Amino acid sequence: MQCSSRPVTSFNGSKHFSHLPQGCPMTVTLPSVSEKHRVRLQPLELPERLLLGPGPSNAHPAVLEAISRPPIGHLDPKFLELMTEVQGLLRYIWQTDNRLTIPVSGTGSAAMEATIANSVEPGDVVLVGVMGYFGNRLVDMAGRYGADVRTIHKPWGDVFSLAELRQALEEHRPQILALVHAETSTGAEQPLAGVGDLCREFDCLLLIDTVTSLGAVPTLLDEWGVDLAYSCSQKGLSCPPGVSPFTMGPRAEEKLARRKGKVANWYLDMSLLNQYWGSDRVYHHTAPVNMNFGIREALRLIADEGIETVWKRHRDNAEYLWAGLEDLGLTCHVPVENRLPTLTTVRIPEGVDGKAVSRQLLDEHGIEMGGGLGELAGKVWRIGLMGYNSRRENVDRLLSILADVLPRS
Repeated sequence: MQCSSRPVTSFNGSKHFSHLPQGCPMTVTLPSVSEKHRVRLQPLELPERLLLGPGPSNAHPAVLEAISRPPIGHLDPKFLELMTEVQGLLRYIWQTDNRLTIPVSGTGSAAMEATIANSVEPGDVVLVGVMGYFGNRLVDMAGRYGADVRTIHKPWGDVFSLAELRQALEEHRPQILALVHAETSTGAEQPLAGVGDLCREFDCLLLIDTVTSLGAVPTLLDEWGVDLAYSCSQKGLSCPPGVSPFTMGPRAEEKLARRKGKVANWYLDMSLLNQYWGSDRVYHHTAPVNMNFGIREALRLIADEGIETVWKRHRDNAEYLWAGLEDLGLTCHVPVENRLPTLTTVRIPEGVDGKAVSRQLLDEHGIEMGGGLGELAGKVWRIGLMGYNSRRENVDRLLSILADVLPRS
């Protein structure tokens, strides 16, 4: 047998031989490889941290164990069953019957953008209540989708009254009112009782940010008349970042169905995602299956504890922290009646280098404590007690260390 073949030029210009008779040896010329960016690393090792900043919080050990399970297919019958479980548990923790309630594949900002992308059409008047950094992010996102964005403002740390919201709705007549329920930048909790009734009176949708409240602070979506809400996995749910709860009520679904054009974001288009998370289970994208293992376990743990018990635990531990901070001579930025149980902003004392204290806590004690954002940069520390981290022993540890590192008055 004679072995002969013709040279063929490959995609990178090197030559190899094809169409060799069976039994003949094949010679393959591999492309040359640059070693410029090749780095030999040791297996990953990370220091242990107690994450008492604005997020992420430490994930529950059972959640980490769930995430480490071998993946299965995103259309596997067992995974489809898990999807239904996650949807049901999200409804429980949000206290809603909304049919379209799902974990978006992405961090909290993806679910945030999903609410805007699916509810806003070009020219819609969107009224945003800005009382911190994340209200400004809603303004930015809505503008990118062609909204006629109007804003009302409160000082960072304050909240809106019903009377102020009524006046703004009368003036602007928006299609959507967007509010941050739990403003992570300030530690303020926006009261929502009665706001949904106002929105129905003025025929607009109510969209809220529950990123720092879901799973830790009462979120009564149906009772409050909320039409759209979003959150994240890495705070009150004690799961690493990577999936983000989203919910859309019947009035928002009706607006989506009446759209004149397609949703401007394919990946976050709920008219498409509904076919995957709805009864049809039609492929849309490859869901992050292991992250869904994690959020399913995180939600299960909350349901086992009971959502009312979880809310009370967060409130009790926050009040314990506030009392301890006061004993140290520190002042909280937000009045107690509007203070978030999950995120406390503490004013940095005069003459204290806030960044240096935070760095000392991290380097010497392995504790993360956040700094201020935006208007509060350099003025406050942000202390998070969220999910698995909302435990009295964590408060005692932090207060003890602060007592040692802060200068004596």
